[in-house]
Amino acid sequence: MVATGGGLLATPLAAQQPAVAGGPQQLTLQEAVRRALQVQPAMVQAQGDVRNAGAAMRASNGAFLPTLTTGGSWSRTGGTQLLGGTNQPITIATSHNYSGSINASVDLFTGFRRLADRRASAATEDAADAGLVNQQFQVTLETKQAFYNAIATEELVRVAEAQVARARQELQIAVDKLRAGSATRSDSLRSAVDLGNAQLALLQAQANLATAQANLGRQVGVDQPVRAVPDSALPPLPDTTGLRTQVVESAPQVQQAEAQARAAGAQVAVSRAAYWPTLNYAASNSFSGFDAPWQSTGAYTKGWNVRVSLNWTLFNGFARERSMTSASVARDVAEAQAADTRRGASAQYTQQVAALQTAFAKLAITVSNVAATTEDLRVQQERYRVGAATILDLLTSQASLTQAQTDQVQARFDYLIARAQLEALVGRNL
Repeated sequence: MVATGGGLLATPLAAQQPAVAGGPQQLTLQEAVRRALQVQPAMVQAQGDVRNAGAAMRASNGAFLPTLTTGGSWSRTGGTQLLGGTNQPITIATSHNYSGSINASVDLFTGFRRLADRRASAATEDAADAGLVNQQFQVTLETKQAFYNAIATEELVRVAEAQVARARQELQIAVDKLRAGSATRSDSLRSAVDLGNAQLALLQAQANLATAQANLGRQVGVDQPVRAVPDSALPPLPDTTGLRTQVVESAPQVQQAEAQARAAGAQVAVSRAAYWPTLNYAASNSFSGFDAPWQSTGAYTKGWNVRVSLNWTLFNGFARERSMTSASVARDVAEAQAADTRRGASAQYTQQVAALQTAFAKLAITVSNVAATTEDLRVQQERYRVGAATILDLLTSQASLTQAQTDQVQARFDYLIARAQLEALVGRNL
């Protein structure tokens, strides 16, 4: 019989099942989440976005530092030439030439472009960090869905097995009564059909279980089916006091959208910098000579150069205006998306809290239904034995018990998924 008093995470039959040699690999929820966070492409992408944002921030800071370059060359010349008037070849002495230079350049003023670019990079870095946290909870949610689905389908297999066992028992009772002359052949035929339907349901449940375990294996990066190991207890209903404010203000998806809006706003300032002049300072030092520098540089020709340049674009065919317009449009869109994300988070919170409370209320109802239908089936079995009930009454009670057990498994699954969805929205464990 299927356990009726425990949670989806803890059932006596699940605890009694021994590990089968050569069977599916078994993982707990914590192990499944840890593995999924390591292998899911979405997590790899989010971590890459964080690294890219960090590199962009370093580049923005580096724009305030001077640019240093150095270079050098070596050449060797020689050969022969014809002496004028005699056409006699003469050999030109082989000579070597060495040269080197070092240059430094720094922007003194860029129309505040570097400051705006740094603000944009900082906001992009914040968005990447928030996106990583958001993706962690999304992958965790997907893993929990796959994990709980594997547990639920395993529970439904046991429900189907219990249904087959009851159908066999009812068929045997009907056959015995037929032999005793206290039942009609129709009773045994109906019982046989009911047994066949139960066996079909069991085959479908087993196929669903294989699919669920294979999907869980893919989610955690294992090339084989994975069996979800139930936890010790069903988690309680979380306290949602003040949770809506936290969701609207600091949910990962809200923080990411707001950071993206700040980055878009900083890009407007970057585009505006094109209206300002730029001031650059550059200095260089060079040398050249015929001796190798590791031998002597005393006879080298040396020179230095210092240059300060000012550039101001007065008109460039409205290219600056086009850039400003594009940046402004992107900023307006990002700000609208951030506001909509906040409203969407609030709406999702309402929906998910309602789903969580509804699923939690269903738990107690389904437990009562299973107890009631179990007792009803027992009564109908006894009434059928003594001829006070028909086979249709018995089959109806049996179907009601199977449905009640299925509803109980579904209610547990719905509660756990609703809880996981709320955690993914909030961005923390509840």
